[in-house]
Amino acid sequence: MSEGTQRRLAAIVAADVVGYSRLMGVDEAGTLAALRNHRAELIDGKIAEHGGRIVKTMGDGLLLEFPSVVDATQCVIDVQVAMAKRNEAVDEDKRIVFRIGVHLGDLVVEGDDIFGDGINVAARLEAFCEAGGVAISGTAHENIAGRIEVGFIGTGDQQLKNITRPVRVWQWTPTTNTIDPAPAETALKLPDKPSIVVLPFDNMSGDEEQEYFSDGITEDITTELSRFADLFVIARNTAFTFKGQSHNVQDIASELGVHYVLEGSVRKAGNRVRITAQLIDGQNGNHLWAERYDGRIEEIFDLQDEVTRQVVGTTVPHITAAELAHIRQGDQIYDAAYDLALRAQDDFDRPLKKSASLYAAKAKSYEALNLNERCHRAHYLICMSCWRLLLSQLTDDPEQTRSELRKTAEAYVSLAPNSHRSHFCNGIAKFEAGRNEAAAQDFKHSVELNPNDAMVHGMLAYAEVRLGNLTEAKKTAEIAVRLNPKDRWTGPAYLALAQAAFVEDDHQFRYWADKAIKAQPDAPIRRALMIAYAAEIGDRALLDEHLQHLTAIAPRFIPRLLSGDLDPIKIPEYREKFLRALRKAVPPE
Repeated sequence: MSEGTQRRLAAIVAADVVGYSRLMGVDEAGTLAALRNHRAELIDGKIAEHGGRIVKTMGDGLLLEFPSVVDATQCVIDVQVAMAKRNEAVDEDKRIVFRIGVHLGDLVVEGDDIFGDGINVAARLEAFCEAGGVAISGTAHENIAGRIEVGFIGTGDQQLKNITRPVRVWQWTPTTNTIDPAPAETALKLPDKPSIVVLPFDNMSGDEEQEYFSDGITEDITTELSRFADLFVIARNTAFTFKGQSHNVQDIASELGVHYVLEGSVRKAGNRVRITAQLIDGQNGNHLWAERYDGRIEEIFDLQDEVTRQVVGTTVPHITAAELAHIRQGDQIYDAAYDLALRAQDDFDRPLKKSASLYAAKAKSYEALNLNERCHRAHYLICMSCWRLLLSQLTDDPEQTRSELRKTAEAYVSLAPNSHRSHFCNGIAKFEAGRNEAAAQDFKHSVELNPNDAMVHGMLAYAEVRLGNLTEAKKTAEIAVRLNPKDRWTGPAYLALAQAAFVEDDHQFRYWADKAIKAQPDAPIRRALMIAYAAEIGDRALLDEHLQHLTAIAPRFIPRLLSGDLDPIKIPEYREKFLRALRKAVPPE
């Protein structure tokens, strides 16, 4: 640490004016004057009274530091109570209303400025907070318990933006005027995204020495599910409080405030181990998915890794499918923005007959972003819809669509730099721009952030094929297939395996090409690859079947390949083998 830099534990307060941009647009001079008056007559004095200091002002916001979290919390509650009274005589559309977040954490101090993760937590708590209220972290709440005569309501563990670990959040508003209720009496509402708890897997072996294995399975699955930014996952320590108990799944889901429950068991017999897992909707008790896995006891650690990856890779798509089923029934299960994004997902997932469903998915996603610009799924679906429009040649303006894909992906990465999907989308944008090496790097980073998404592995494999790295491509594609063999977005992995087999004259080509086409029948490159194969082996019936389909969905695809307008394989000798076969099938115009 440099000279003049120090660390200290302190209370950090982030405050922000609700709807500041709207207020400024309606009456800029009046808003600024009102804000100055509130600070001069109330806020600055309260900060000084409670021993705090203003670190910086940010137009509509304040960053404060207090040596005591009790003083910090009492200060901001006093401010909010007084602000509610001051606003009573003001027209509702002109009121200055604050959201305030409080966190107790470690700071790095340089001169008058402060840095550190604690500031980010306070800022995210402020963004999470209700208008006119105060949101504090679990750490802060532990330190004020019994020392402030107001009540806070627990909302459970929340996954705050750009904060890698869940943060327990407690809320206060002027209408909350009782002492904190006991945690057992606090009803937890469902988070604003799909939520799940992984219950400790039961050891059915009658062998206490196998307890470590069933616990290890549980911990690994919990850890790997937590890599998905779209999921709210209950922490391992909380889940393990249910270990060894007989339980009702719906009661646990209600107690923890989650929608889904994953449970399982481990049974040993001789030198064999059987592991079962099942996903349950905790709201109604319905079983959504179940599977069992068998292995040898001497391979137990490899089996643990394999089961973990397969369970995670299968669980996430089933949760998405369950969410879409609710949406199709007309249910609203989250806030308006997330619900719109789920409806966009439903459009995106429809069988691709025409471009209308993809444009509908984009339109709903943009509408979701207008409601909440931080909606991750909306960014993701805009990128994916653009990509599919490009893949299937359904866009009238490919360059504009590529530009839209690039801009949205860049905004997504800026919004969610720790999300594996944001980097995946960025890789897709680069891939579509012909920057294969840069795309492969983004896909690799996405895999590092979350090694359990089959689609990411599949696209990384496809990128490796285009770069000529066939050995690496096949290894990566096999991981994708193992993770989720039944999902249609495993298609890029099948395509990578088919392309590698075509180049290497591998007899398994037909097997992988059939799977690739089945996964996405209207992707032109898959049909073109089968046409090239049919021309090489002289199977006219097979060639005509796929040529007829390709001509119907993308009549200019093969001419563009032969003219060099499209370049799906970057290694010259591999490209020439592919084009030579296509010229046999369809002579150049």
